[in-house]
Amino acid sequence: MVREFTYRGYTLEQLQQMSMDEFIKLLPSRQRRSLRRGLTEAQKALLAKVRKYRRLGINKAIRTHARDMVILPEMVGMTIAVHNGKEFVPVEIVPEMIGHRLGEFAITNKRVVHGRPGVGATKSSMYVPLK
Repeated sequence: MVREFTYRGYTLEQLQQMSMDEFIKLLPSRQRRSLRRGLTEAQKALLAKVRKYRRLGINKAIRTHARDMVILPEMVGMTIAVHNGKEFVPVEIVPEMIGHRLGEFAITNKRVVHGRPGVGATKSSMYVPLK
């Protein structure tokens, strides 16, 4: 049995039919406050492009630097390439991401993996046994 997605008691279809003001009332306080203050120019450009691609049926990734954009119900099903400081990371938007920010899904750092000590290493590490 597959459970239907709900956000605060509303299905995805109901969320997509809501006006922006109605949807903002459902969000947690930090996201609600951010959206009530208004969108930045980068966020407005991203939202305009999302609406244009949705209207035209284009299924191409949208590239953006707006990591602080709150994921809205109208973005579900799209691929947004979010910049992580080095490259654009493609993020497939699923219903469970609604209310989160895009930057949460494009990690900015990676795990450090150190190699073996080599030429120019410290004196103490020169005596590492050879395998």
